[in-house]
Amino acid sequence: MNAQELRTTFLDFFREKGHAIIGGAPLIPENDASVLFTTAGMQPLIPFLIGEPHPAGKRLADVQKCLRTDDIDEVGDNRHLTFFEMLGNWSLGDYGKQEAICWSYEFLTERLHLDPSRLSVTCFAGDSDAPRDEEAASIWRSLGIPDERIFFLPKNDNWWGPVGETGPCGPDTEMFYDIDPDGPPNQTLATHPDRFPEIWNNVFMQYSRQSDGSYLPLPRLSVDTGMGLERVLPILQGVSTVYETDLFTSLMDRLREVSSRSDAYAERIVADHTRAAVFLLAEEITPGNVDQPYIARRLIRRAIRYGRELGIRGHFLSDLAETVIGMFAEPYPELVAHRDSIQHALDDEETKFSRTLERGQHEFEQAIASVESVMPGEVVFHLYDTYGFPPELTEELARQRGVSIDREGYERAYAEHQERSRQNSAGRFKGGLAEHRPETIRYHTATHLLHAALRSVLGPHVEQRGSNITVERLRFDFSHPERLTEDQLRAVEALVNQQIQRDLPVSWAEVALQDARDSGAIGLFGERYGDRVKVYTIGNFSKEICGGPHVDHTGELGTFKIVKEEAVSSGVRRIRAVLT
Repeated sequence: MNAQELRTTFLDFFREKGHAIIGGAPLIPENDASVLFTTAGMQPLIPFLIGEPHPAGKRLADVQKCLRTDDIDEVGDNRHLTFFEMLGNWSLGDYGKQEAICWSYEFLTERLHLDPSRLSVTCFAGDSDAPRDEEAASIWRSLGIPDERIFFLPKNDNWWGPVGETGPCGPDTEMFYDIDPDGPPNQTLATHPDRFPEIWNNVFMQYSRQSDGSYLPLPRLSVDTGMGLERVLPILQGVSTVYETDLFTSLMDRLREVSSRSDAYAERIVADHTRAAVFLLAEEITPGNVDQPYIARRLIRRAIRYGRELGIRGHFLSDLAETVIGMFAEPYPELVAHRDSIQHALDDEETKFSRTLERGQHEFEQAIASVESVMPGEVVFHLYDTYGFPPELTEELARQRGVSIDREGYERAYAEHQERSRQNSAGRFKGGLAEHRPETIRYHTATHLLHAALRSVLGPHVEQRGSNITVERLRFDFSHPERLTEDQLRAVEALVNQQIQRDLPVSWAEVALQDARDSGAIGLFGERYGDRVKVYTIGNFSKEICGGPHVDHTGELGTFKIVKEEAVSSGVRRIRAVLT
């Protein structure tokens, strides 16, 4: 079974089970302060999982493209990736554990023909917040999974959420598959996890965490599941790594054709990062120095660095991108539509990075001049972080001068950098629509007014490129080629406040997607909702496709004030604003 057949088989199965098939959301989240990217299939559906009605109904399924960079330094082994796809099905207060678990088992054993004797599962062990999940375990037993292959694990392993400090959460049950059935019989999931990769996870949102840390039962149970396409495919195709599946083979073949040296680790990094960059650039992200543009730049430049270790000289990423686009043209036609801009961005970044490496070489020469025997770890990290010099390259150049590097000092500096990054990422979870706080709902409505005001003042070329909402402010990214003048900023601000003072009603209606577009509703994210969408209308000023939630009248917003306008990347501007 190839990747496209797996996608189709999954969606067909859940369509038969009464699920509406919805389009996957973009990689760049809409109105989600928690993360830079869509990191899981459930992320775009959070408002619906916690109460908002979904236009497509209570049973949903999709294939969601995801991107995570927390483990970017683990890429190169046999399982870590930055870009990946999640197959998911959801119940929005409809079915519960019985159906979710039984359908998971049915799909794995009857549609994918996996051997049930090689399945192991985990369930929540229980603690002072919530009881042991005997219900899930009992269902697994009824399906023939024996007790010796059912493991109860604590909250760190078998609990999801909440996204922020408060909100919906609950126990999960995870499925694992034995990839070495002829191995020692005494090895289990508990003792040899590498032998039993996780292939599916069912989350049961039963509780809501309160601000005091307590957990209260939710009025309805929702189910959120996720199956990793890249986790399951190697099992179905009988190979040991995802890089040997049809998701990568053409790309790996082309990469080896343009390489003069062989290095499996470097090949995997180049392949993974190129694939991720292509999908990111297809969403009109231009490599830059902050947020999503920074990640795009980091992926591209890391691919270039490891390409050099494969003996590749000159531009090569746009050539690899052509292979990626061809491989994914059927499920993701947007790659074809953005082929030219993707390849241009890659060529441009390779040119810029070559200049950066030249500056890094100059910096290295200056640094080495003052070193007698050991180059400090902080200097090695600075060359890596600022100029893309991997420590191995610095070490090699230093060795040629009879100098060693303080590897331990470099590792400390790198670890401190990672910790700062984790803390910054954690800060993103403070707020967001997942918590449905009044403040975030107000800011969400304000982004609609801001979007309409920008289009009125600057022109219809303005399109949303992303937003980030917390309880304290909004951040709105939009397409525009140049810095806004002071007069333009004041005009936008005044227009938003005028609509607030008019106390316009905010209403919504569920309509066919095409009818929404024909009515003039804007919204780059309508494809996630399928054939029917929710359209929010604010008086006669704004009409957008959106999942909600919003205030009832604009008079609830207070006073809107723009506090900063800046560039994000080429052709994309950012406004930060507050409500007082």
